[in-house]
Order: sequence, then structure tokens, then C-alpha cells
Amino acid sequence: MARTDSGAPSPIAALLKPHTKDLGGFEVQRLLPAIDAQMVGPFIFFDHFGPATFPPGEGVDVRPHPHIGLATVTYLLEGAMMHRDSLGSVQRIEPGDVNWMTAGVGIVHSERTAPEDRTTGHRLHGLQTWVALPKAHEQDEPSFAHYASASLPTIALPGVTMRLIAGTAFGQRSPASTFSPMFYVAVDMEAGSAFDLHPEHEERGVYAIDGELLVGGEALITHHMAVLRSWTTVRIEARSRAALVLLGGSKLDGERLIWWNFVASSKELIDSASTRWRERSFPPVPDETEFIPLPEKPRAAGTLL
Repeated sequence: MARTDSGAPSPIAALLKPHTKDLGGFEVQRLLPAIDAQMVGPFIFFDHFGPATFPPGEGVDVRPHPHIGLATVTYLLEGAMMHRDSLGSVQRIEPGDVNWMTAGVGIVHSERTAPEDRTTGHRLHGLQTWVALPKAHEQDEPSFAHYASASLPTIALPGVTMRLIAGTAFGQRSPASTFSPMFYVAVDMEAGSAFDLHPEHEERGVYAIDGELLVGGEALITHHMAVLRSWTTVRIEARSRAALVLLGGSKLDGERLIWWNFVASSKELIDSASTRWRERSFPPVPDETEFIPLPEKPRAAGTLL
């Protein structure tokens, strides 16, 4: 076990480094899944995209594609996007809002830059995570919910402002419907501020979006995730203005398979979903004719793009 300079055990069980992709000026940092941690609580996929600046006339166009066995959670720091899905949902998401889409047995969605944003040019910066569903819920009917920023609890500490995206933390509960014990918190810190992260949840991760951070006295590099030792209190300190997220929860009921945009507890469920998508038997997104074809060869889990 690693130890700090003082000789005490390190509070960091694993340090996850980003896999960075430049998608034509649109940079994505992927932290989960990782060799050292497939999941942190129920979080099985973590992407940090942007910040990216799009000139007038350009934007993001994520064509319709399917999911099973998970909930997608989209949280923006800058910009806006339009979500459309096979349930007929049409929802604009802006910074501080949460889009929570439960795929369950299967859903199809697209994510695009709205025409009004495309006309003027815009910036886009945010996080997309997948929350794996417990076995009892991975075949639930799909659903979609939008939670405006004003509906989410805020936690104020000296020099620290938090927004509870989902789950329970710091004595608060988010209105977002979840399927297992979890927490997901966006945090802004002033230089010199600090707070203690108490062991409310079994598995916890700290991801540095920006700024100089110390986690249990150890520097956390920007765009890295510290997976913390269970059931410990860890002090988070900001040497400069900083932005980060806290996430995790109870360990899920077994490992999960990931292929393309599918998450499942068995290969049979993924094979069935693949056949359904190949045969175009998933319900369509209304008023959309494009779609992302099933990959010919296996690859890593899908990203926002």
C-alpha cells in the first residue's frame, strides 16, 4: 500500500489517468472504465469533453444510437445541447441541469447542437457518465427525466459551493431517481478552501476538472481521478481556484460487460441488443432518419461522439 510523506497510508487506492482523444478540435478525456477500476460505485463510464469552441455553422451531431442496461447522465459546464430519444423526449440541456436517461431494456437517442447555437457559434464543455443498473433493473422499461439546475440541492461551505447532481451526500438528496446507493457532486472551490469528504459511501472517486488540488495531502493532477480507500475521511484542499466532481456509491452486484454502447450482466443480453439494432427493431427517434450502424468489430465502450 502506498504511503504519504508522513508515513501514513495513502488515502488514494488507485490513480486513474485519462485516455485522451482529439476529435477534430473536440477533446475527450476518458477515465472509466480503467484497468485499475472498471467501476466506482455504479459509475462504469466517465467522459470529460471539451472545452471546445465551435465557429458559426458548426456543432455536435451525435446520430441516433442505442443503449441497454445503464442510465446516461449528462451534465454541462458550458454551452447547450438538444436531447431527443425514442420515447419522444425533446429536451434542451444547459449548464447546471441534469439529463438522466434510463435505458433499461433499450432506448435510442441523439444529441445535437441546437440550430440557434449553431448559427452564432458556441462553446461546449461537460461530463457524460454511465451508471450501470443493478440486475433487478437492467431490463426495466426505458425512461427520461430532466432536472433543472434550480431543482438540485446546493451545499455551501466556506469557500466551497457544491451541486448535488444525483444520489445522497452531505445530508442532502438529489431529486434524480437512482437505482442503487450513489452520489455525484459538482464542486467549485476558492483558492485556500478545504472540506472533508466523509465515508458516506463505500466507493468514491475525486476527478479534477481544473485547478490545483490536494487529496489527503497528495496533489491530484488535472484530468486525473483519485479512487479513494473505502471508509476513510479524506480532506480535499484547493491551492488555486478549482473545479472537481465527487462520485461513487455502493459496489454493484457483480461485474458488467461493455460492448459498444451496451452494458449488461450477461453476453446474451448484449448479443440480443446487437441483433435488435442490426435488424432495426429498436424504436426510432421521431423525426430522425440517421443512425449509427453497429460496429463490424468489437471496440471500447462508446463515447458522446
